[in-house]
Amino acid sequence: MPLKLESAVPIAIFALTYFVIAAGKLPRLRLDRVGAALAGAVAMVAIGGLGEREALAAVDFPTLGLLLGMMIVVANLRLSGALGAAARALIARSRSGFGILAMTILASGVLAAFFINDVVCLALAPIVIELAEMVDTAPAPFLLALATASNIGSAATITGNPQNMIVAGFAHLGYRAFVLRMAPAAIAGLAIDYAVIAFIYRMELRAIGPRAAAIRLRPVRGSAWFRAKSAAIAIGALAAFVLGYRTDLTALAAGAISLFTRRVKPGRVYRLVDWTMLLMFGGLFIVVAGAEQTGFQNALVRSIGVGRLTNTAVLTVVVAALSNLVSNVPAVMLFRPLYHSLALGPQAALVIAGASTFAGNLTVVGSIANLIVIEQARRERIEIGFGEYMRVGVPVTILTMAAGIAMIAAGI
Repeated sequence: MPLKLESAVPIAIFALTYFVIAAGKLPRLRLDRVGAALAGAVAMVAIGGLGEREALAAVDFPTLGLLLGMMIVVANLRLSGALGAAARALIARSRSGFGILAMTILASGVLAAFFINDVVCLALAPIVIELAEMVDTAPAPFLLALATASNIGSAATITGNPQNMIVAGFAHLGYRAFVLRMAPAAIAGLAIDYAVIAFIYRMELRAIGPRAAAIRLRPVRGSAWFRAKSAAIAIGALAAFVLGYRTDLTALAAGAISLFTRRVKPGRVYRLVDWTMLLMFGGLFIVVAGAEQTGFQNALVRSIGVGRLTNTAVLTVVVAALSNLVSNVPAVMLFRPLYHSLALGPQAALVIAGASTFAGNLTVVGSIANLIVIEQARRERIEIGFGEYMRVGVPVTILTMAAGIAMIAAGI
């Protein structure tokens, strides 16, 4: 059945926006993903796909508030050195190559579960590189462990990554319920991650031997009071999440409290907030809502079939494929209208969150966290090629998705 003009134009704007997000830019122009989301949102309102009030209502402000609040909290953790201190405390206990690998995965996985995986990679990559230099070995296995474990660990909680925040928002999932269902899959995933990397790099890790016993990482500089204060605010926020307080208001309150300080200029904190990500999210909410007004999701469901999309295996494959095509956050946003159209339950929402997160380990470009680690390594003249990454990424992704999604579906 041919599309009516009033439906064709919003869908064209939606399709063009997602094309730029998938390609990374508009051919022959410098329009990037963020610009595409903003332009798509403006165009959707300009052509009447959404009214101004409808566009404003489409923006999920609680999700944006949760993300903004956590970014401010984590910015203070970075500036104070608290994240680095926690990682150093774990890694310094390593006494072998395999021990260093285990502690790297533990540190990055646990920290990423609570404090956004991208930021954890930014904070820990220099420590991992320093560690590899101390034991005189190539840093690749440890950097790959950092990237993959941060993605896997972030699946455990709502605050681990942006896509979890979005899924929890449209499915109305509580923090505690999310953790109870997702944490076991994340823990199993971290164990798989260790086994895969330990096997692939077994010769290199075995050769480190006694050199690991001499690890003496440089101490964290800065104010101990600032570190303690930042850590206390973060822990307080996490405790409030678990107790059932509203995640967005809690995160914003924690962020606001952390700005009351005499030690750090607010500008340094604001520079660590990813404002472009918030802008992209806001734009995509409007673009997807405009397309939703046309009823495209109903036509899509009819063409694919309700039974197929409600099948856990099919849903997992579709989410994973979309996550590697347009990135995991835009992919998850596509399921916002479908979630309600299909009347999917909390379990399907958890599958969407888990599959989009675990799929991020497939290739270098599957997750921003991967790109951060690769770029940090490149600055230190350390090259990790696409092929070397996939040697770890492919088996880790397949195994963690198979085990993790099976555990989520079984309610373990």
